[in-house]
Amino acid sequence: MEHVPPPAEELARLDRELAELDARRAQLLTRRAWLLAALRPPAPTAAPGWNPSAWGAPAPGRPGAPAQPWGYVPPKRPSAPRSAQNVLLTLGGLLLTVAAVAFTLVSWGSMGIGGRSAVLALVTVGALAAPAVLLRRGLTATAEALAALALVLTLLDAYAVHAVAAPDTDGLGFTAVAAAVLAALWTAYGLALGKLHLPLPAAVVLAQWPLLFGAWAAGAPALVVGWALLATAVLDGAIALWGKGTGARVTACVGGSVMAFSALMVGLTLSVTASGPLGALAPGALLLTAAVAALAGAWRAPRGFARAGGVVAGLAAVAAVGGVPAAAVPEDWGVLAYLSAGLALTAVVRTRLPRNAVIGVLVASAAVVAGALAGALPGLAAVLLGPVTLLSDVWAGSPGGFRSALDPTLPWTGLAAAPVVLAVSAGLLGAAYRWWPSLARIAGPLIAREEPGSGGGPEGTPEAGGAAAPGATGAPHGTGAPWYAGGRAGTPWYAGGASAARRRPSGAALRGAAGAGAAVLGWGALLLAGAVLDVPYAVAVAGETALVAGLLALAVRGTGSGREGSAAVPVTALVAALAGAVSAGLLSLAAEGASYAVFGALAALFAGAAVRAGAGVERAVFAVAATVGCTVLTGFAGRSLGLAPHEAAPLMLLVPALTVLFGARLRRNPVALPVELTGALGALVAVGLAVPDAPFLALVLALCGVLAAGAAVRPERRPVAAYLAAALFVLATWVRLAASEVSFPEAYTLPVTVPALVVGFLRRRKDPEASSWTAYGPGLAATLLPSLAVAWTDPDWQRPLLLGVSALAITLLGARYRLQALLLLGGAVLALDGLHELAPYVVQVAGALPRWLPPALAGLLLLVVGATYEQRLRDARRLKDALGRMR
Repeated sequence: MEHVPPPAEELARLDRELAELDARRAQLLTRRAWLLAALRPPAPTAAPGWNPSAWGAPAPGRPGAPAQPWGYVPPKRPSAPRSAQNVLLTLGGLLLTVAAVAFTLVSWGSMGIGGRSAVLALVTVGALAAPAVLLRRGLTATAEALAALALVLTLLDAYAVHAVAAPDTDGLGFTAVAAAVLAALWTAYGLALGKLHLPLPAAVVLAQWPLLFGAWAAGAPALVVGWALLATAVLDGAIALWGKGTGARVTACVGGSVMAFSALMVGLTLSVTASGPLGALAPGALLLTAAVAALAGAWRAPRGFARAGGVVAGLAAVAAVGGVPAAAVPEDWGVLAYLSAGLALTAVVRTRLPRNAVIGVLVASAAVVAGALAGALPGLAAVLLGPVTLLSDVWAGSPGGFRSALDPTLPWTGLAAAPVVLAVSAGLLGAAYRWWPSLARIAGPLIAREEPGSGGGPEGTPEAGGAAAPGATGAPHGTGAPWYAGGRAGTPWYAGGASAARRRPSGAALRGAAGAGAAVLGWGALLLAGAVLDVPYAVAVAGETALVAGLLALAVRGTGSGREGSAAVPVTALVAALAGAVSAGLLSLAAEGASYAVFGALAALFAGAAVRAGAGVERAVFAVAATVGCTVLTGFAGRSLGLAPHEAAPLMLLVPALTVLFGARLRRNPVALPVELTGALGALVAVGLAVPDAPFLALVLALCGVLAAGAAVRPERRPVAAYLAAALFVLATWVRLAASEVSFPEAYTLPVTVPALVVGFLRRRKDPEASSWTAYGPGLAATLLPSLAVAWTDPDWQRPLLLGVSALAITLLGARYRLQALLLLGGAVLALDGLHELAPYVVQVAGALPRWLPPALAGLLLLVVGATYEQRLRDARRLKDALGRMR
């Protein structure tokens, strides 16, 4: 009986078969097209004047042409071959030039003044006239070459006029006049023959020298030379903005930059070296004029050049305005004059200057403030890091003043203004943090200001000066304050969309950065003020500790505020508090009483901050710092009691013991683990102190084992602490046996090993899934490892033999019952014991073998392993899996 599927199922089957046929047909068509392309002969080279429309398809870019993808670059048409006429004209011009030069070099001396002038003038006029004829015939390249020759000839004409007609004229003065005349001549020539690219840039180059050489020729002072350089730079700026041709504008931009920089350097040098305020006025006028010129150029310059002009204008204004009062005060305080001028530049936000120029001026203001702050960094670093030298002589006695504990070679008298700079900067940043909404309202019009013709944005946007896009009403879309006011919701239309908003820092982040900077700079100002004033040592120690307390209060208050964007201030205060605590602690090491007072106060402050702070990383950092302070106090106690370092080691375990109890009290609190780890580091320090004395080392290891066992009582610490406790107990036993010079450790270890193995066997019977490392590992290690250590120094054969037999038996038992601990421990001890027995023979054989044989064998082994790498890898995986299945 034939089965007939339902119509729906049959329709689905037909659709699948048709889809498969379509896919196969598309595949075959693709292959057919490839084969046709492979068999088709290469297309002949198109002749000049070939038109794609002759093939029935419109040329790209014409009406009706298919749309090309974005970024499509149409192929260049092959250029027409150079005609015979062009070749002849080019060769003729070159031969004429060579002939003229040869004639000038060979026959020049036999001619009189008139003949020389006539020949040179004739050649020059011919070189100047030839490009015009060549341009009309379309020979642009030949015209450019002859124009270059004409430029050289005009220079030779000027030299000839000076050498023949006016030999007694001053060289610099004549050069200035000649450069001006040639610049005007080549400017007119370039404008007349607009298709030539060389004359106008050459004229710009020549225009750089008339004023400079004229000032030098007249013996003008440096200030006049600066004015000449500035006037040349202004001329270059005008050419760069309004000149004709890209080459001339680029050349003018480069020349103007060099001349402006030179003028500014001249003005700055004269301003800094002025003998008084009156002497600084004239260089200041030069610098102010340069600033005005830079701002004037910023009105029409593109965005990047406008910002650069704003930076130059701001720096020049600061040098001009600040140089006058700086010349009236001592050298060390002159930085305040420049800082005040730099801060005054921020008033530019209320002016109607272009946005990019204002941004450049603000960048200059920030650069001035940053430079002033950089001058205070050496003193601040000396205050923070200088007490490190006290580590070499702890408790040597209280120094007389603050500077005595720091770097005495630093010129502290030259840093008198540094605390004031830090304090002023901190005050301004603090004011900005406090009144940020008002500041944002002031800066808002700057951000939203339109810049017609500035090139700051695409066509049709307010930044480009075009019409606003539809929907751009000058207010942010959505709700909420704009980014500069610290709001979250809403994106201003001038922010450039979501991507620009992601790149731009939020107002909350900027406000937080201002608050963080105020905190750090204020703290640094107070520290540096104490060093500059050289306050007494006790006042310095108390002041640094009080500053740490203030920073901790700021950090705790910030962590509990919960305001968005306020994380920068507490985090910065926390970092500064830690740095200040280290500096204060180092500074207190000069006197015993100061050390106890400072570290006790720091431990109490950090502990109180840990209690008051909210849960998080900050609270853990506070708790860890308090633990470190308490650990240092226990070390001080040992030193005060006159104990040797190894004798004070057990006393150092007091804080680790307290951290174990503290962890048991907190249990799963996030602070518990960092505190316990810090206590463990203190225990490690105690072990390091006890290393020189073996009995004390054994005692300290045993006490550490007790602490680890106490931590292992808690289930969350048991997986790590239990193994650590067992290892510490075993290690303490070995150290104690070695310290007692016991030659038969088995007499002490076997009484421990046997009960331990019995306990492990009983546990395995009760819990077959228990690990063999937990059941048998400590008991076996207690005997095998000390015996192995003694066997390596035993000259007799009995102990190595008995140890090898025992290790072999343990290894076989581990393999038989699939116990990982027995297999690995027994195998490792057996291998090391066998190596000890074979070592003398290996040394003898190695001495008898040629020197080249061991490297050769090693290389052969590596080749074999590399050739069978995959197989060895599979073997290693199988071995790993087999060991992993063991208990």
